[in-house]
Amino acid sequence: MSGRTGTFAAADLGATSGRVMVGRVGAGTLELTEAHRFPNTPVRLPDGLRWDALALHQGILDGLRAAARSGPVDSVGVDTWAVDHGLLDADGALLGAPYHYRDARTDGVAEEVWARVGGAAELYRTTGLQHLPFHTVFQLAAAAGSAQLASAKRLLLMPDLFTYWLTGSVGAEETNASTTGLFDVRTGTWSRELTGLLGIDPGLLPPLRAPGDPAGHLLPYVRAHTGLAAGTPVTTVASHDTASAVVAVPATGAGAVAFVSCGTWSLAGLELPGPVLTEEARAANFTNERGVDGTVRFLRNVMGLWLWEECRRTWEGRGHPVDLPALLEEAARERAFASLVDPDAPEFLAPGDMPERIAEFCRRTGQPVPVTPAAVLRCVLESLAVAHRRTLRRAAELSGREVRRIHLVGGGARNALLCQWTADATGLPVTAGPVEATALGNVLVQARAAGLVGDLASVRRLVARTQPLRHYEPQGDGAVWDRAAARLEPSPRKC
Repeated sequence: MSGRTGTFAAADLGATSGRVMVGRVGAGTLELTEAHRFPNTPVRLPDGLRWDALALHQGILDGLRAAARSGPVDSVGVDTWAVDHGLLDADGALLGAPYHYRDARTDGVAEEVWARVGGAAELYRTTGLQHLPFHTVFQLAAAAGSAQLASAKRLLLMPDLFTYWLTGSVGAEETNASTTGLFDVRTGTWSRELTGLLGIDPGLLPPLRAPGDPAGHLLPYVRAHTGLAAGTPVTTVASHDTASAVVAVPATGAGAVAFVSCGTWSLAGLELPGPVLTEEARAANFTNERGVDGTVRFLRNVMGLWLWEECRRTWEGRGHPVDLPALLEEAARERAFASLVDPDAPEFLAPGDMPERIAEFCRRTGQPVPVTPAAVLRCVLESLAVAHRRTLRRAAELSGREVRRIHLVGGGARNALLCQWTADATGLPVTAGPVEATALGNVLVQARAAGLVGDLASVRRLVARTQPLRHYEPQGDGAVWDRAAARLEPSPRKC
């Protein structure tokens, strides 16, 4: 490793907003600043809910232009959410706006796919994925027979689509590819067996890339718009945003790395050296997704702060703005465990009137209905803490690993109530932060490819030394959380 410092631009797109962050990395240096932020607003069309991919691309270009104003940039990397994709025609043009994973067109499709591949258990043995109705394989099955799919020559997952528009180079980054339901988690390759059984043209799936691989150089029109230098490379990062976030977990001790990447979703689980493909893991609905350096993120998707954000959006749409800091203080004074919901209940997946859905869940389960925003907030945060407990304990049991500390990263790390209640619920210390874990992970993979940092352990030591972190120790009587957890059973899953 050299003693120099590099500057890297991270295009980091989440479900509600995108931003371009600029990171400076060197020996003992890890700094991150925001160059540009832009909204990510889905569009409802007659045929379903879509992403505005063109507006997102324009946001990336504007962000790179803002990044260039601060000085030379050594590399660019792109990460986004998983499973969604664009289809390209023979000329490389996008065939329509990509569908949003919360669109309802995949409802009931999983059963058709399972029937064709020999059952849900057989699919799990290959892909290692928990059942989520919106995986790419189910989206493709829902598109079967459509003119769009018939015309498609390439499928590009969202980060790969934006990388293609920046470079003209086609590829599929493996941490995101592992979420499609078409990736063999045992071999680290696309599954020709699955594409054959499902009648999917294997030519749709691009060559795989690993985090740190070169993805090309900025095209002339990108350089003209942004002012970035000719020859600026684009580096493949861990393009699944959760994979990037786990790179930046500041774990420095022995034992399994336990994490909760908390934002719209709470991705809770362990980093392991290989997949856990047992029938018990499948029945518990755990997923095995690819991480950096061949690691596996053994986790479950828990519906995270989406529940609260949809409540806030509903209230503000009715002219009732929400003051979150004040509400958190009020929520701390609300009666403990008055009402709990299962964050994974299917009625919470789609956008809509979340306060009424929470109220209906409570009515249906014989609980008091939370009436005030503070009561709703307490209900959501306690329910998430119980879900974190349930998921991490089960992950440890299924993998045979001991968990000594939980790392909670992402936007949820700002929420002191959620962090403390996660510590109380699990009986384990929680390290909260970094908040910007995804962008940091993006930048650090670029820096490692440039030779500025070493292995994953040294990357995490750098995060721990340089980033603000908060520590929470378990408090109170753990038995009250035992009783709360007993009330919050997971929703039944058809498989």
